[in-house]
Amino acid sequence: MDVVLNMADYYVFTPYMYPATWPEDEELRKIISLLLVTNLGAELIYLVFGALNFYLIFDHKLMKHPQFVENQVQREIKLGIVSIFWMSFPTVAIFFAEIRGYSKLFDNVSESPMGWAGLFLSIVGFLFFTDTCIYWIHRAMHHKNIYKHLHKQHHIFKIPTPFASHAFHPLDGFLQSLPYHVYPFLFPLHKVIYLWLFVFVNVWTISIHDGDYHIPGPLIELINGAAHHVDHHLYFNYNYGQYFTLWDRVGGSYRHPSALLGRGPHDHISKHTAEGKLH
Repeated sequence: MDVVLNMADYYVFTPYMYPATWPEDEELRKIISLLLVTNLGAELIYLVFGALNFYLIFDHKLMKHPQFVENQVQREIKLGIVSIFWMSFPTVAIFFAEIRGYSKLFDNVSESPMGWAGLFLSIVGFLFFTDTCIYWIHRAMHHKNIYKHLHKQHHIFKIPTPFASHAFHPLDGFLQSLPYHVYPFLFPLHKVIYLWLFVFVNVWTISIHDGDYHIPGPLIELINGAAHHVDHHLYFNYNYGQYFTLWDRVGGSYRHPSALLGRGPHDHISKHTAEGKLH
């Protein structure tokens, strides 16, 4: 995160925002700057990519589904914006620890174990590590003593839109994001790759809520896409995974996407419409 902070200092904060008497290396200034950068960056990723998916990919016919909530899009956006704001505070504490040098993030390829191959392996390791952790955290969120206090807010939306991607209780959202931030404290990771992965995981989270149920045939059994995730919203105890179906298969919670079996949301809409016409 120090890469982003240095750029923000150079182009915005130092010339236009902070007085010259407040040096860039002062810790309170860094914390305030991190809060601003984290909030602005996360909100922009959410709103920009959410809007692009909503208007270019999301099938608006899904809004006719009988389980689509009244004023749902507005409610998703409001909850998402508020959640990101509150999540930013503990997230900034982690980012601050990173820029203080407590993580294993590095600047140069020469510092990577195994060189360029190590960079590739770090991405694979990041995806596997976060997918594993999120599966079990997400599954724990469905425990009856936890669900009603935290995760239930997200499951109000049975037919999610891309804006439901970040519509969580703030503590729920932070706990599910925690593996992303923990990884570089445990394993070496290039700083630029970490930033790109931060954007990727946010965009991926939007994509599995975007209502596009088309999955290339060979990947259906491997990748956890929107078709899998909408079944999680509809049927509750299935498809907890983030990127892959591995842990759902291991944990006995895998459900083949209903949308690919002629029993998905579009099929329900068609049936509901046909019944309405008959009456």
